[in-house]
Amino acid sequence: MIFHPAILALLMGSVLVSFMLAYSSYYGVRILRSWDIQSGSELQLSLERRTYLISTVMNYAFGFQLLSFFLFIYTADHLHTLFVGAMCAAGTLNLNRWGYPTILLKLANFLLAGLWLIVNTTDNRAYDYPLIKKKYGLLLLITPFVFLEALLQGSYFLSLKPDVITSCCGTLFTSETQGVTSKIITFPRLPVEISFWGSMAFTFVWGGIFLYRNGKSGYLFSFASALTFLASAVAFISYICLYFYEIPTHHCPFCVLQREYDYVGYPLYITVLAGAVSGLGVGVLEPFREIKSLREIMPFVQKRLVFLALICYALFGAVAICGMIFSNLKM
Repeated sequence: MIFHPAILALLMGSVLVSFMLAYSSYYGVRILRSWDIQSGSELQLSLERRTYLISTVMNYAFGFQLLSFFLFIYTADHLHTLFVGAMCAAGTLNLNRWGYPTILLKLANFLLAGLWLIVNTTDNRAYDYPLIKKKYGLLLLITPFVFLEALLQGSYFLSLKPDVITSCCGTLFTSETQGVTSKIITFPRLPVEISFWGSMAFTFVWGGIFLYRNGKSGYLFSFASALTFLASAVAFISYICLYFYEIPTHHCPFCVLQREYDYVGYPLYITVLAGAVSGLGVGVLEPFREIKSLREIMPFVQKRLVFLALICYALFGAVAICGMIFSNLKM
Protein backbone atom coordinates (compact mmCIF):
# COMPACT_ATOMS: atom_id res chain seq x y z
CA MET A 1 0.00 0.00 0.00
CA ILE A 2 2.76 2.41 0.97
CA PHE A 3 4.39 1.94 -2.46
CA HIS A 4 1.40 3.34 -4.33
CA PRO A 5 2.83 6.15 -6.56
CA ALA A 6 0.40 8.83 -5.33
CA ILE A 7 1.02 7.90 -1.68
CA LEU A 8 4.77 8.05 -2.20
CA ALA A 9 4.41 11.45 -3.89
CA LEU A 10 2.38 12.80 -0.99
CA LEU A 11 4.70 11.43 1.69
CA MET A 12 7.88 12.54 -0.04
CA GLY A 13 6.34 15.90 -0.84
CA SER A 14 5.37 16.42 2.79
CA VAL A 15 8.88 15.57 3.94
CA LEU A 16 10.42 18.00 1.44
CA VAL A 17 7.96 20.76 2.29
CA SER A 18 8.62 20.24 6.00
CA PHE A 19 12.37 20.43 5.39
CA MET A 20 11.95 23.63 3.35
CA LEU A 21 9.79 25.15 6.08
CA ALA A 22 12.29 24.22 8.79
CA TYR A 23 15.10 25.84 6.77
CA SER A 24 13.04 28.93 6.04
CA SER A 25 11.78 29.23 9.62
CA TYR A 26 15.35 29.21 10.93
CA TYR A 27 16.22 32.21 8.80
CA GLY A 28 12.79 33.67 9.48
CA VAL A 29 13.67 33.90 13.17
CA ARG A 30 16.95 35.64 12.28
CA ILE A 31 15.12 38.08 10.02
CA LEU A 32 12.56 38.88 12.73
CA ARG A 33 15.36 39.56 15.18
CA SER A 34 17.92 41.37 13.00
CA TRP A 35 16.29 42.78 9.84
CA ASP A 36 16.99 46.48 9.30
CA ILE A 37 16.60 47.73 5.75
CA GLN A 38 18.43 50.97 6.66
CA SER A 39 21.53 49.09 7.75
CA GLY A 40 24.45 48.32 5.47
CA SER A 41 25.97 45.75 7.77
CA GLU A 42 27.31 42.41 6.58
CA LEU A 43 24.53 40.63 8.46
CA GLN A 44 21.84 42.70 6.75
CA LEU A 45 23.34 42.10 3.31
CA SER A 46 23.48 38.38 4.06
CA LEU A 47 19.83 38.36 5.14
CA GLU A 48 18.78 40.26 2.03
CA ARG A 49 20.50 37.73 -0.22
CA ARG A 50 19.05 34.88 1.80
CA THR A 51 15.50 36.18 1.59
CA TYR A 52 15.55 35.90 -2.22
CA LEU A 53 16.36 32.21 -1.91
CA ILE A 54 13.79 31.64 0.84
CA SER A 55 11.08 33.42 -1.13
CA THR A 56 11.70 31.15 -4.14
CA VAL A 57 11.86 28.03 -1.98
CA MET A 58 8.61 28.87 -0.22
CA ASN A 59 6.81 29.61 -3.49
CA TYR A 60 7.52 26.05 -4.60
CA ALA A 61 6.82 24.58 -1.16
CA PHE A 62 3.46 26.29 -0.76
CA GLY A 63 2.65 25.67 -4.41
CA PHE A 64 2.97 21.96 -3.69
CA GLN A 65 0.96 22.47 -0.50
CA LEU A 66 -1.94 23.78 -2.58
CA LEU A 67 -1.72 20.91 -5.06
CA SER A 68 -1.33 18.29 -2.33
CA PHE A 69 -4.87 18.93 -1.08
CA PHE A 70 -6.31 17.82 -4.43
CA LEU A 71 -3.79 15.01 -4.81
CA PHE A 72 -4.78 13.72 -1.37
CA ILE A 73 -8.52 13.62 -2.08
CA TYR A 74 -7.83 12.11 -5.52
CA THR A 75 -5.67 9.41 -3.90
CA ALA A 76 -8.23 8.70 -1.19
CA ASP A 77 -10.92 8.35 -3.84
CA HIS A 78 -8.74 6.21 -6.11
CA LEU A 79 -7.92 3.80 -3.26
CA HIS A 80 -11.55 3.04 -2.42
CA THR A 81 -11.58 0.03 -4.78
CA LEU A 82 -9.06 -1.70 -2.51
CA PHE A 83 -11.21 -1.70 0.61
CA VAL A 84 -14.43 -3.56 1.36
CA GLY A 85 -17.33 -1.19 1.99
CA ALA A 86 -15.73 1.94 0.54
CA MET A 87 -17.50 3.56 -2.40
CA CYS A 88 -15.48 6.78 -2.58
CA ALA A 89 -12.98 8.84 -0.57
CA ALA A 90 -15.47 9.04 2.31
CA GLY A 91 -15.03 5.34 3.08
CA THR A 92 -11.27 5.39 2.56
CA LEU A 93 -10.83 8.32 4.95
CA ASN A 94 -12.91 6.45 7.51
CA LEU A 95 -10.53 3.46 7.57
CA ASN A 96 -8.68 4.83 10.59
CA ARG A 97 -8.84 7.78 12.96
CA TRP A 98 -6.29 9.84 11.01
CA GLY A 99 -8.15 10.24 7.70
CA TYR A 100 -10.62 13.05 8.39
CA PRO A 101 -8.28 15.06 10.67
CA THR A 102 -5.72 14.96 7.86
CA ILE A 103 -8.05 16.31 5.19
CA LEU A 104 -9.38 19.04 7.50
CA LEU A 105 -5.84 20.12 8.35
CA LYS A 106 -4.92 20.05 4.67
CA LEU A 107 -7.86 22.36 4.00
CA ALA A 108 -6.71 24.79 6.69
CA ASN A 109 -3.13 24.69 5.40
CA PHE A 110 -4.40 25.28 1.85
CA LEU A 111 -5.95 28.56 2.97
CA LEU A 112 -2.91 29.58 5.03
CA ALA A 113 -0.48 28.74 2.23
CA GLY A 114 -2.54 30.73 -0.26
CA LEU A 115 -2.58 33.75 2.06
CA TRP A 116 1.19 33.56 2.58
CA LEU A 117 1.77 33.51 -1.16
CA ILE A 118 -0.42 36.61 -1.52
CA VAL A 119 1.49 38.48 1.21
CA ASN A 120 4.83 37.37 -0.24
CA THR A 121 3.95 38.44 -3.78
CA THR A 122 2.79 41.84 -2.54
CA ASP A 123 5.90 42.33 -0.41
CA ASN A 124 8.21 41.48 -3.30
CA ARG A 125 6.63 44.23 -5.41
CA ALA A 126 7.82 46.96 -3.02
CA TYR A 127 11.39 48.24 -3.11
CA ASP A 128 11.94 48.07 0.68
CA TYR A 129 10.13 44.79 1.52
CA PRO A 130 7.83 46.42 4.12
CA LEU A 131 5.98 43.19 4.92
CA ILE A 132 9.01 40.99 5.39
CA LYS A 133 8.62 40.63 9.17
CA LYS A 134 4.88 40.11 8.78
CA LYS A 135 5.27 37.33 6.26
CA TYR A 136 7.97 35.54 8.23
CA GLY A 137 5.86 35.82 11.36
CA LEU A 138 3.04 34.20 9.39
CA LEU A 139 5.48 31.56 8.16
CA LEU A 140 6.41 30.67 11.73
CA LEU A 141 2.70 30.36 12.52
CA ILE A 142 2.05 28.05 9.55
CA THR A 143 5.07 25.79 10.04
CA PRO A 144 3.76 23.76 13.04
CA PHE A 145 0.50 23.08 11.19
CA VAL A 146 2.38 21.78 8.14
CA PHE A 147 4.54 19.57 10.38
CA LEU A 148 1.39 18.26 12.07
CA GLU A 149 -0.20 17.61 8.68
CA ALA A 150 2.83 15.60 7.56
CA LEU A 151 2.62 13.57 10.77
CA LEU A 152 -1.12 12.91 10.46
CA GLN A 153 -0.86 12.08 6.76
CA GLY A 154 1.97 9.64 7.39
CA SER A 155 0.01 8.03 10.23
CA TYR A 156 -3.04 7.73 7.99
CA PHE A 157 -1.27 6.02 5.10
CA LEU A 158 0.88 3.80 7.32
CA SER A 159 -2.21 2.65 9.22
CA LEU A 160 -4.16 1.55 6.13
CA LYS A 161 -5.02 -2.14 6.38
CA PRO A 162 -6.65 -3.92 3.43
CA ASP A 163 -8.52 -6.37 5.67
CA VAL A 164 -10.47 -3.61 7.44
CA ILE A 165 -14.13 -3.23 6.47
CA THR A 166 -15.14 0.42 6.30
CA SER A 167 -18.42 2.29 5.91
CA CYS A 168 -19.69 3.72 2.63
CA CYS A 169 -20.69 7.35 2.21
CA GLY A 170 -24.36 6.32 2.25
CA THR A 171 -24.06 5.50 5.94
CA LEU A 172 -21.54 8.19 6.88
CA PHE A 173 -23.40 11.22 5.51
CA THR A 174 -26.89 10.74 6.93
CA SER A 175 -28.94 12.53 9.55
CA GLU A 176 -28.60 9.51 11.87
CA THR A 177 -24.82 9.79 12.24
CA GLN A 178 -23.03 11.94 14.79
CA GLY A 179 -21.07 15.01 13.74
CA VAL A 180 -21.22 18.30 11.90
CA THR A 181 -22.36 16.84 8.57
CA SER A 182 -25.42 15.21 10.13
CA LYS A 183 -26.48 18.60 11.48
CA ILE A 184 -25.95 20.19 8.06
CA ILE A 185 -28.06 17.51 6.39
CA THR A 186 -30.93 18.16 8.79
CA PHE A 187 -30.96 21.92 8.18
CA PRO A 188 -34.21 23.09 6.52
CA ARG A 189 -33.51 23.72 2.86
CA LEU A 190 -35.01 27.21 2.57
CA PRO A 191 -32.75 28.86 5.20
CA VAL A 192 -29.72 27.15 3.63
CA GLU A 193 -30.65 28.45 0.17
CA ILE A 194 -31.25 31.96 1.50
CA SER A 195 -27.92 31.90 3.35
CA PHE A 196 -26.03 30.65 0.29
CA TRP A 197 -27.44 32.95 -2.36
CA GLY A 198 -27.70 35.83 0.11
CA SER A 199 -24.03 35.58 1.06
CA MET A 200 -23.13 35.29 -2.63
CA ALA A 201 -25.09 38.47 -3.39
CA PHE A 202 -23.57 40.16 -0.32
CA THR A 203 -20.08 39.36 -1.62
CA PHE A 204 -20.80 40.73 -5.09
CA VAL A 205 -22.32 43.92 -3.66
CA TRP A 206 -19.31 44.63 -1.47
CA GLY A 207 -16.98 43.62 -4.29
CA GLY A 208 -18.66 46.19 -6.52
CA ILE A 209 -18.44 48.81 -3.78
CA PHE A 210 -14.75 48.02 -3.28
CA LEU A 211 -14.02 48.42 -6.98
CA TYR A 212 -16.24 51.50 -7.46
CA ARG A 213 -14.95 53.33 -4.38
CA ASN A 214 -11.34 52.61 -5.25
CA GLY A 215 -10.50 50.18 -2.51
CA LYS A 216 -12.85 51.08 0.31
CA SER A 217 -14.46 48.45 2.55
CA GLY A 218 -11.81 45.78 2.07
CA TYR A 219 -12.54 44.22 5.44
CA LEU A 220 -16.24 43.92 4.66
CA PHE A 221 -15.54 42.27 1.33
CA SER A 222 -13.17 39.81 2.99
CA PHE A 223 -15.79 39.04 5.67
CA ALA A 224 -18.45 38.54 2.98
CA SER A 225 -16.10 36.23 1.08
CA ALA A 226 -15.51 34.12 4.19
CA LEU A 227 -19.27 33.87 4.75
CA THR A 228 -19.76 32.79 1.14
CA PHE A 229 -17.11 30.10 1.50
CA LEU A 230 -18.81 28.66 4.59
CA ALA A 231 -22.31 29.00 3.12
CA SER A 232 -21.14 27.31 -0.10
CA ALA A 233 -19.76 24.34 1.81
CA VAL A 234 -22.99 23.95 3.79
CA ALA A 235 -25.21 24.39 0.71
CA PHE A 236 -23.16 21.90 -1.29
CA ILE A 237 -23.56 19.16 1.32
CA SER A 238 -27.14 20.12 2.16
CA TYR A 239 -28.76 20.24 -1.28
CA ILE A 240 -26.55 21.17 -4.26
CA CYS A 241 -24.85 17.78 -4.52
CA LEU A 242 -28.23 16.05 -4.61
CA TYR A 243 -28.86 17.38 -8.11
CA PHE A 244 -25.64 15.86 -9.44
CA TYR A 245 -26.39 12.50 -7.84
CA GLU A 246 -30.10 12.70 -8.76
CA ILE A 247 -30.80 10.98 -5.45
CA PRO A 248 -32.60 12.99 -2.74
CA THR A 249 -30.80 11.27 0.16
CA HIS A 250 -27.17 11.16 -1.03
CA HIS A 251 -25.18 13.97 0.62
CA CYS A 252 -21.61 12.78 0.07
CA PRO A 253 -19.14 15.58 -0.82
CA PHE A 254 -16.69 13.13 -2.43
CA CYS A 255 -18.62 11.08 -4.98
CA VAL A 256 -18.79 14.12 -7.29
CA LEU A 257 -15.04 13.68 -7.78
CA GLN A 258 -15.61 10.45 -9.71
CA ARG A 259 -15.85 9.84 -13.45
CA GLU A 260 -19.56 8.94 -13.46
CA TYR A 261 -20.26 12.50 -12.37
CA ASP A 262 -17.82 13.95 -14.92
CA TYR A 263 -15.39 14.94 -12.15
CA VAL A 264 -17.58 17.99 -11.50
CA GLY A 265 -16.37 18.08 -7.89
CA TYR A 266 -12.95 19.34 -8.92
CA PRO A 267 -14.12 22.60 -10.55
CA LEU A 268 -16.46 23.13 -7.60
CA TYR A 269 -13.67 22.61 -5.08
CA ILE A 270 -11.15 24.68 -7.02
CA THR A 271 -13.41 27.67 -7.57
CA VAL A 272 -14.72 27.90 -4.00
CA LEU A 273 -11.24 27.50 -2.49
CA ALA A 274 -9.65 29.99 -4.89
CA GLY A 275 -12.48 32.41 -4.14
CA ALA A 276 -11.95 32.02 -0.40
CA VAL A 277 -8.17 32.55 -0.57
CA SER A 278 -8.53 35.60 -2.84
CA GLY A 279 -11.29 37.14 -0.75
CA LEU A 280 -9.47 36.57 2.54
CA GLY A 281 -6.30 37.94 0.96
CA VAL A 282 -7.99 41.31 0.45
CA GLY A 283 -8.62 41.57 4.19
CA VAL A 284 -5.14 40.35 5.12
CA LEU A 285 -3.57 43.11 3.00
CA GLU A 286 -5.94 45.84 4.15
CA PRO A 287 -3.89 47.00 7.21
CA PHE A 288 -0.89 47.73 4.97
CA ARG A 289 -2.54 50.07 2.44
CA GLU A 290 -0.99 53.18 3.98
CA ILE A 291 2.60 51.94 3.90
CA LYS A 292 4.44 54.39 1.67
CA SER A 293 6.06 51.87 -0.66
CA LEU A 294 2.76 49.99 -1.07
CA ARG A 295 0.36 52.89 -1.70
CA GLU A 296 0.51 52.51 -5.48
CA ILE A 297 0.90 48.72 -5.47
CA MET A 298 -1.81 47.74 -3.00
CA PRO A 299 -4.90 49.00 -4.91
CA PHE A 300 -3.83 47.06 -8.00
CA VAL A 301 -3.16 43.85 -6.04
CA GLN A 302 -6.38 44.06 -4.04
CA LYS A 303 -8.50 44.78 -7.11
CA ARG A 304 -7.08 41.74 -8.86
CA LEU A 305 -7.88 39.64 -5.82
CA VAL A 306 -11.44 40.99 -5.72
CA PHE A 307 -11.91 40.23 -9.42
CA LEU A 308 -10.52 36.72 -8.95
CA ALA A 309 -12.73 36.03 -5.94
CA LEU A 310 -15.86 37.26 -7.75
CA ILE A 311 -15.04 35.25 -10.88
CA CYS A 312 -14.41 32.08 -8.84
CA TYR A 313 -17.62 32.42 -6.84
CA ALA A 314 -19.55 33.18 -10.01
CA LEU A 315 -18.19 30.01 -11.61
CA PHE A 316 -19.08 27.99 -8.52
CA GLY A 317 -22.62 29.36 -8.64
CA ALA A 318 -22.84 28.74 -12.38
CA VAL A 319 -21.79 25.08 -12.06
CA ALA A 320 -24.28 24.62 -9.22
CA ILE A 321 -27.10 26.20 -11.25
CA CYS A 322 -26.28 24.06 -14.30
CA GLY A 323 -26.42 20.98 -12.11
CA MET A 324 -29.85 21.98 -10.87
CA ILE A 325 -31.21 22.86 -14.32
CA PHE A 326 -30.05 19.76 -16.15
CA SER A 327 -30.65 17.27 -13.35
CA ASN A 328 -33.47 14.77 -13.55
CA LEU A 329 -34.05 15.32 -9.85
CA LYS A 330 -36.79 17.84 -9.10
CA MET A 331 -37.33 19.01 -5.54
